[in-house]
This record gives sequence, C-alpha cells and structure tokens, in this order.
Amino acid sequence: MILLKARIVSYRRGLHTQNPRQFIVEVGEKAKDVIGKKAYWTSSSGKKISGKVTALHGKKGCVRLQMEKGLPGQAIGTDLTIEA
Repeated sequence: MILLKARIVSYRRGLHTQNPRQFIVEVGEKAKDVIGKKAYWTSSSGKKISGKVTALHGKKGCVRLQMEKGLPGQAIGTDLTIEA
C-alpha cells in the first residue's frame, strides 16, 4: 500500500452554492491512479475523517473527494493522506 500526500484546495462549489461534503484536492501527476481510493484527513486532536476519491477535476492534477462527514473550514489548505 502506498500513501500519497495531497492538499485540500477548496470546497466543490458553484456560483451560488457550495457542497460541504465534497472537496477539490490537488494530487499531482498520480491523479488518474487514485480514483476510487480511500482518503483520510486527520485533525489536530487526532480524529480521522475518511472519504473516497470520486473523479478527476480539470487537467492539472486535481481530483474530487467526497467525505463521510463535512470537514471544518480550517481543513482547507491542509494535507490529507490517500491510500493508493
């Protein structure tokens, strides 16, 4: 099992709405390989919130991620782990 580091970029959002359970995550060159894989975000208190990579987002190495629970806004800009 390979663990990849990825950075949470933003909520998935439209002009008037944002989806609190869906995120845009920057992975890099391995974006195609991580679709369908599990992802984990660990808070500063040690809680783990898991999710799943659902699809590519654009052509620059970003993917869409759907979490079980919504992440706090402080999670944007932090790292998470993807099991590839």
